[in-house]
Amino acid sequence: MDWNAILITTVKASIGLETVVYALAAIGVNIQFGYAGLLNFGQAAFLGVAAYGMAVTVATFHLPFWLGIAIGLAATVVLAFLLGIPTLRLRADYLAIVTIAAAEIVRLVFRSVKFSSVFGGSDGRQNFSGDFFAMNPYSPGTYGIGPIGFNERVTWILTVGWVLIAICCGLVYLLMKSPWGRVLKAIREDEDAVRSLGKNVFSYKMQALVLGGLVGCLGGFLFALGQASVQPDLFSTEFTFYAYTIVILGGAARVFSPVVGAAIFWVLLVFVGNTLSEAVSAGMLPSLFTVNNIGAVRFMLVGLGLMLLLIFRPQGIFGDKREIALDAR
Repeated sequence: MDWNAILITTVKASIGLETVVYALAAIGVNIQFGYAGLLNFGQAAFLGVAAYGMAVTVATFHLPFWLGIAIGLAATVVLAFLLGIPTLRLRADYLAIVTIAAAEIVRLVFRSVKFSSVFGGSDGRQNFSGDFFAMNPYSPGTYGIGPIGFNERVTWILTVGWVLIAICCGLVYLLMKSPWGRVLKAIREDEDAVRSLGKNVFSYKMQALVLGGLVGCLGGFLFALGQASVQPDLFSTEFTFYAYTIVILGGAARVFSPVVGAAIFWVLLVFVGNTLSEAVSAGMLPSLFTVNNIGAVRFMLVGLGLMLLLIFRPQGIFGDKREIALDAR
């Protein structure tokens, strides 16, 4: 087997576009779930409306790129209010039900034939990333260390992505050390006690939902720009489940755990997938394993590993068991 190629691909995956996108989505989930105890199962919808807001503004209506970014951010805030106003005064499971349904509704609207003139149907939208890459300061070529390198377009998107991750992690750190963050964590532990002290629990929950959605939607922008296209199935429900997996893998309510969790998650997927592919090509596995079913086997093995982690260390790598004990009233 070509272990050198496997190693190079795995290292590139640890800092690649998928890691960046899922890290930002997971940071948003960590604000909502890890710190505030909100069961938002519709994080994919926040990324989707932001990405489509930008893409439709530029590709469909031929308006400026930065206006598309502003519309995507505004759409994220509006979605958070639409989901939060009817549910955040109720038990935690109501938010979970509403958000998972809303995420699927948003995806189906984007896929709808009726609105294909705006959203592009199942084909999505393209030709909206030109202005972003026009700002690229990197000259044509490969950037990296040794065999681990990226072309100028990928290097630019990764530079922006990792800068945004650093900013978001710093923002979360400062907020959670502030009185606002302490109130948020107190709401997660016992919102009735916080309410008895005169705090507006609904307002704090709404702020956490909006902030987590805005941080996550940055991943939606980068996902669309990195792919140079936006399609509805990129933002399916499994996207949100992956984000939760990453948060729990790293440890809830830890500032850097979503970033570490995202890197580990994609390293495992890529390493296991590439190793199995090489083993099949070399004839080292039984005939039961073929190139066509390697993808499914990869997810099964990684899923088994995550199940064992939850059994023997449910708080994740850096987490604390108390951080995932929700007061779901």
